[in-house]
Amino acid sequence: MTTNHNHYLDLAFQLAKKNLGKTGLNPTVGSVVVKNNAVISSAVTSINGRPHSEFNALNKVKNISGATLYTTLEPCTHLGKTPPCVNIILKKKIKNVYYAFEDPDIRTFKKAKKFLISRGIKARLIKSKKHKNFYKSYIINKKKGVPYIAAKIAMSKDYLTINKKNKWITNDKSRKIVHLLRSEHDSIMSTSKSINLDNSLLNCRIEGLNYYKPDLFIIDLNLKLKKKLLLNKILKKRKTYLITKKSNDKKTIFYKKLGYKIILVNSLENKQDLFLLFAKIYKLGYSRIFVEAGLNFLNTLLRNKIIKDLYIFISGRKLGKNGKNNGSLKYFKKFLTKKTTINLNDDKLYKKEFKNV
Repeated sequence: MTTNHNHYLDLAFQLAKKNLGKTGLNPTVGSVVVKNNAVISSAVTSINGRPHSEFNALNKVKNISGATLYTTLEPCTHLGKTPPCVNIILKKKIKNVYYAFEDPDIRTFKKAKKFLISRGIKARLIKSKKHKNFYKSYIINKKKGVPYIAAKIAMSKDYLTINKKNKWITNDKSRKIVHLLRSEHDSIMSTSKSINLDNSLLNCRIEGLNYYKPDLFIIDLNLKLKKKLLLNKILKKRKTYLITKKSNDKKTIFYKKLGYKIILVNSLENKQDLFLLFAKIYKLGYSRIFVEAGLNFLNTLLRNKIIKDLYIFISGRKLGKNGKNNGSLKYFKKFLTKKTTINLNDDKLYKKEFKNV
């Protein structure tokens, strides 16, 4: 019987996606163990990144000798906070190892195959066209030392981004997709202006996600965040950072007492300022940020080529006099070319992927 390697790797990617954005600085990896053409074990990288998926999958089953391991990413060969995954592959006497991506971490990059073959284990890289962008965020992390940045914006059919009479612009289906996108990131970034306007919690209010709350970064250079907000009541349940100017040191005392963590910056006027901020956030352990903010901040990120994936939700309704904009839409309108196939009733979703990784 011919083994369908892509089938088992596809199963592994489905597992890996479950913990996307929940494994810290470690990538989420899916592993499937096959013996006699049957899946006998499977696993994903644990929440916060440890143990790795290979260990989780291989440690579940006792009689696993001679089995084949499919994994989305090259098994690690280096000793970190946990032993290298190639160790348990040897210990469990795995016969074949197939993986879809080489690990960009220089401690492992292209080393697993050589190591395993030298121990009598067949190892092979099988690239997956279907999942070719799955590790885009991890590659950015390793190459640039900053988080992967995605962003979304919602606008009416007549291209207005603020609804004067209602909090929402798009419909319920679109909002559920936003909650799902939030769940795939370990943090959300917004501005005090946006949060003051919407009094938003920025959590995942969708069945099955159990109100998952990615940690929150708020750009508030002049400390204008309102004192009476819904999110102030849940500061003990999620880490929330205020990003402000160093000149505001005296004002930060009140916010610290509320439970906010403070990140001090000199300014956020250019790409270098933004890079330094995101490098600092990466060092705090965050690898994937989802930005939900107003036009001005989004335009700053786009102008400086910070955003890697942009989601544009377009309502099926016009706002007319009930809507307005506080910034330019010139960047966004030119991205309305690649519409997704998601059924959002009257709404539409466009996704722009930026290639300058």
